[in-house]
Amino acid sequence: MSAPQVPEIDVHELGRRLKSSRSFILLDVRESWELDYASISDSRLKVVPTSRLAQLGVQAFSDEVQRKDADIFVICHHGVRSASVTEWMRAQGWTNVFSVRGGISEYARVVDGSIGKY
Repeated sequence: MSAPQVPEIDVHELGRRLKSSRSFILLDVRESWELDYASISDSRLKVVPTSRLAQLGVQAFSDEVQRKDADIFVICHHGVRSASVTEWMRAQGWTNVFSVRGGISEYARVVDGSIGKY
C-alpha cells in the first residue's frame, strides 16, 4: 500500500491566487534567515518557521491560521517542509490546506524571478 498523497497546488495556481482578491493564507514555513534571500510580499502571507512549529505546535499559529476551514497554501524552499507541514496540519483537522509543489524556488524560476533565489 502506498502512502497517501499530500494535497498540492502548483506555482502557476499560486501565482493566479496571488493576483486575485480571494481570501486565503500563504503560510511560509521557512526560517527567518531564508526570507532575506527570497520572499513574496502579500498581505495574505503568514510566516511561521518549521522550527517554531516544532516547539509550539498549533500554538505557533495566529488565530486566523488556527481556523480549521481556512484556505491555506504552505510554502517552503523546495516543497519538502511544506509537504510535511501540510500532512501534519491535515492530521490535526485542517481541511483546506495544500503544499505548494516546488516551493519558492520553483515559484521564482517559473512565475516571478524578482522575488529572489537561493
